[in-house]
Amino acid sequence: MAVIGEFFGGVALLGRGLRLWATSPRLMLLGAVPALVVGAVLVAGLVVVGLAADDIARAVTPFADEWPEWSRTLVRLGGGLAVAALAVLLAVVAFTAVTLLVGDPFYERIWRRVEEHEGDAPADVDRGFWRGLARSAGDSLRLLLATAGVGVLLFVGGFVPVVGQTVVPVVGALVGGWFLAVELTGYAFDARGRSLAERRRGLAVNRARTLGLGTATYLLFFVPLGAVLVMPAAVAAATLLAREVAAGPTVGPASPADDYHPPA
Repeated sequence: MAVIGEFFGGVALLGRGLRLWATSPRLMLLGAVPALVVGAVLVAGLVVVGLAADDIARAVTPFADEWPEWSRTLVRLGGGLAVAALAVLLAVVAFTAVTLLVGDPFYERIWRRVEEHEGDAPADVDRGFWRGLARSAGDSLRLLLATAGVGVLLFVGGFVPVVGQTVVPVVGALVGGWFLAVELTGYAFDARGRSLAERRRGLAVNRARTLGLGTATYLLFFVPLGAVLVMPAAVAAATLLAREVAAGPTVGPASPADDYHPPA
């Protein structure tokens, strides 16, 4: 029960982030612009993948060519759904990473507003624009590669009848939510001098809460215009989560074995 409570506590953090639309509408509108632009491009890409899903499914299941029609159709239906699920998972994480990079000045203002409102904000350290951009891009690339690795496993699982259409989508949402939370907390953890590995370790200690915030954000991205409206609120909510994690036990340097923590 405690785990469930923590999970919904993470969902509640997103609710607190959404309140900024009422208290700081102009700032939130600025944060919605990059999400609208990047989202339009990625939706177009997903449409292309969706139209080609059947052809891709046939291409990756040549072994089924001589099977009875019913079994061939079943396997290729699962393959098409697996292709779509993998594309969506990668698109959501890529959308978040690219949007944060494109809209960095706006999202930094949202992060700073939350920090100052909550009190005890970290010192404003100038790390240099290009250096900060390079670090953010590098962290985002590492997260995207990790997402792709897990996504391939889910893609394979999508071919399993029943499991691929029930269990895999749920696990996919949790995986997507985990990586979204790791990505979105970058501002707050970077300001506190935490590396990506340390960020993961800290969030792993608060796994249920992290998954609550991340999964709720992930699912709302599928609501029409949801990603546009939720993205700035998710940055604010992730800041609140990072502050809670940073206030807990100190997260020390990570060993290579600690660099990746699965979402569940």
